[in-house]
Amino acid sequence: MRLSKAEEQVMEFIWKQQKVFMKDIIEQYPDPKPATTTIATLLKRMQEKGFVAYNTFGNSREYYPLVDKENYFSKKVQGLIEYFFNNSPAQFASFFTRETNLSTSELEDLKKIIDQEIKRKKT
Repeated sequence: MRLSKAEEQVMEFIWKQQKVFMKDIIEQYPDPKPATTTIATLLKRMQEKGFVAYNTFGNSREYYPLVDKENYFSKKVQGLIEYFFNNSPAQFASFFTRETNLSTSELEDLKKIIDQEIKRKKT
């Protein structure tokens, strides 16, 4: 299941804080801040999608993530690779390294990461 851009923004606040009340989420937004009803609607949809849950304290709800940020973005990237790159990580890597204007230093850092992962998988 996917989140909308607005839902992802709210999830970023929740992932960062781990436990957060709606008022805390609204405070994180720059002015003009979204309406309370807008955030409430987003949180309700996110709860229905299984991304957040909450504990009730009086009239307030403390929200917490049910989905790990790394897992969510890993699946999102996998979906990009499947949809735009014919399910080919090599095509994705080729596009990424050519089209993002990475510096030589950044490419060398990527190479080190790849070499370390190859070494890890061989052992």
